[in-house]
Amino acid sequence: MALTTERLVLRRFTAEDADAVFTLLRDREVNTFLPWFPMETPKEAGAFLRDNLLSPGECGGTYCAVCLREHPGPVGYLHLSADDSHDFGYALRKEYWHRGIVTEAGAAFLEQVRKAGIPYITATHDVHNPRSGEVMKRLGMTYRYSYEEQWQPKNKQVVFRLYQRNFDGQDDRTYAKYWDIYPVHFIERIENSTASPPHER
Repeated sequence: MALTTERLVLRRFTAEDADAVFTLLRDREVNTFLPWFPMETPKEAGAFLRDNLLSPGECGGTYCAVCLREHPGPVGYLHLSADDSHDFGYALRKEYWHRGIVTEAGAAFLEQVRKAGIPYITATHDVHNPRSGEVMKRLGMTYRYSYEEQWQPKNKQVVFRLYQRNFDGQDDRTYAKYWDIYPVHFIERIENSTASPPHER
């Protein structure tokens, strides 16, 4: 079942989306903050589509294609992880950056997540990608803490900021796993944030 917004259609991926996926994931600038390496060939992108994006779950369970109403092919995706972090992620072709597309798509997507009874979502962004944090804020997420990780598979040291939105009224709940497992963790002074260490809440 597809979701529609003023400008967008959000739907499941299909096997016919292979070329669009290659266009998105081959771009090295788009890939900078994604958790895999750029796709080098259409065959590689097709395998990624088959193994990751063609989910049997409802749109909102795993990956969701973001399409313009006037353009049937995906220009990006939204993702919600299946683990206890309920991590929310996204990517968008760079010619569509700075148009509010991820915010518009994310608002519709997260409303479905809320209706599905998922109690909260988290999202993280590299400190060198603050625009992603602004998207998280516009989607009602608030900064909780930062932590340093040797990020895989790219094997580089990254400081991530964790944002969270709770849907079940437990506003003080903070997902503490990354705080607990990474020894370098701290609270930054983020504008309008009143974050405190998760175990002091």
